[in-house]
Amino acid sequence: MENIAAYIDHTLLKPDASSEEIVKICKDAIKHNFASVCVNPYYVKLAKRQLKDSEVKICSVVGFPLGCTMKEVKACETELAIQHGADEIDMVINISALKNKDYNTVKEDIEAVVEKARDNAIVKVIIETCLLTEKEKVKACLLSVDAGADFVKTSTGFSTGGAVVSDVKLMKKTVGNRAKIKASGGIRDINKAYEFIDAGADRIGASLSVAIVESQNN
Repeated sequence: MENIAAYIDHTLLKPDASSEEIVKICKDAIKHNFASVCVNPYYVKLAKRQLKDSEVKICSVVGFPLGCTMKEVKACETELAIQHGADEIDMVINISALKNKDYNTVKEDIEAVVEKARDNAIVKVIIETCLLTEKEKVKACLLSVDAGADFVKTSTGFSTGGAVVSDVKLMKKTVGNRAKIKASGGIRDINKAYEFIDAGADRIGASLSVAIVESQNN
């Protein structure tokens, strides 16, 4: 069985997260060698200080959780997050634009983030699958890879639903090897995590990461 920790973005994005909680997830990430910690932009500097001597990456979010800010705002968020120490950017697409079939806006929105991240951070595009039809999921994935994204991601975890295995399979079928896939939202145990990996996920976003890893070791 593969080491599950290497797949996990150890995540704490709740709006009332304390600095003590951020320090703790950073320590957990070092202990278990998670792929990254995923935190709100306010906490990127703190995470950077905590993780400076480790191989754990810092992931931050852009346009989170609704995705409807302007592309210039998302570009600025991206630039500042990277300046503060982010290695990875999880951005939310403009879901309203996608629903309106305003595909140029969706693509330009992603491109604005990709351009600011170029050579400095990888970009994961959150398409919020729970709000999309199957056709919209496919279109969102294609727009993401055409815009140069490194990953497509299922969910913010703050909407009406989280990751679904069938969505990951559809996303994998759509992007092939053009991008990687992150499953996030509601993944609470190791069996479910492996189910998503088997479906094509390259990363798992989870807040119960420690429990997932410790269940593998028991």
